[in-house]
Amino acid sequence: MNKVIVSGMALAGLLVVAGAQAQTVGQDMKNAGHDTAHASKTVAHKTAHGTEVAAHDTAHGTKVAAHDTAHGTKVAAHKTADVSKEGYHKTVHGTKKVVHDVDGHPSTE
Repeated sequence: MNKVIVSGMALAGLLVVAGAQAQTVGQDMKNAGHDTAHASKTVAHKTAHGTEVAAHDTAHGTKVAAHDTAHGTKVAAHKTADVSKEGYHKTVHGTKKVVHDVDGHPSTE
């Protein structure tokens, strides 16, 4: 009878340990599910933030490029006007010189 009691106690001890492990495995699965959900939310938030930063930086870059293009266009227009005026003055001067030479007037230069 003593063996039966010891065997029963050993069997009861194994069942308690097995039951405790079953609860641990179940809780581990539950914790893993929560961890996965939390990680998914974190990734979604970080992706959204990164997208907002990229959109802001793109808009800023576009504004800077537009400003630089406008400035370059104004500079080119002013330089073109300066060259045109210079060419105009040289043409006027050359025309006056030719007219004076044709009329027989001495050159004033």
